[in-house]
Amino acid sequence: MIDAEVLLSRSRRPLVLGIGGGGDVVGALATAEACRLHGAEPLVGGVTWERRPIDPQPGPRAEAEIEGARRLAPAVMAASAETRVRESGVLFAESRMAELLGEETALVDATLGPAHLADGLAVAAAALGLDLIVFVDVGGDALAHGHEPGLASPLCDAVLLAAAARLAENGHSVLGGVFGIGCDGELTPSQVLERLAEVGAAGGLAGARGLTPAVAGRLEEAVRVVPTEASAQALRCFHGEIGSAAIRQGRRSVELSPAGALTFYFDPVAALRSAARLAAAVVDARDLEHANDILHGLGVYTELDYERDALHTVRQPSN
Repeated sequence: MIDAEVLLSRSRRPLVLGIGGGGDVVGALATAEACRLHGAEPLVGGVTWERRPIDPQPGPRAEAEIEGARRLAPAVMAASAETRVRESGVLFAESRMAELLGEETALVDATLGPAHLADGLAVAAAALGLDLIVFVDVGGDALAHGHEPGLASPLCDAVLLAAAARLAENGHSVLGGVFGIGCDGELTPSQVLERLAEVGAAGGLAGARGLTPAVAGRLEEAVRVVPTEASAQALRCFHGEIGSAAIRQGRRSVELSPAGALTFYFDPVAALRSAARLAAAVVDARDLEHANDILHGLGVYTELDYERDALHTVRQPSN
């Protein structure tokens, strides 16, 4: 069984990725900063998918659409404060995080499939001397079954978690993580805990860590510069708020409790053979589009579908 405390405390150069796009890089920062307190030199990062309020173009951006990034490996770039979408000038959350930290962050091309992502991350790990890669989802929908009523953004998480499992099966040191259970307003905290229990029954639960005052302070700085509602809810949980809170302009509700200030860690391989049914379904997807088609076959509506439908609605002529 994987022991997260051992892996995290021994790691000298971990890469911690927020896997859901948008502000998930802030959730990843919680693990990265805890590692920094152990004396590590963490690299924090995320994927090339900003949500519609930031980038109205549906879906993630491919490497060819991005300027101001330094290529580390196929599918993996180093982002600075100047990294942006070439045509529109849209900044990535990872660009804002790089400016805050005063160092480059990692940016992963989420248009690709799990095999390509795993291969690229393996090359980047060798080039950078990484000894651990942690894949962090904010909220917990990476472990979704697919039928949950609140599920809204399962695609990116599924593809990245599938890549994590591929890396682990090829001998790389890998952890999965859920930060801020239920804080994205999709799966409820009780649903996320049920999914984590499934992973535990498969021998894959690896431990948990809570925010500390020092790490929470760093995240407070991050949420002031990186647009994110979900990770901000975890900070509210840390500061003692409890009960229901509205996010997404009132469209979704979050259950705040001290559990939201935790990161739960797990073995991605065990997750795919238990709770993470969507990640297991897309593990052989050729690219993001193929993965989306696979989820359609399971009756799942994804964040890519939502963004495309929203753009189509906006472009419809008025009568």
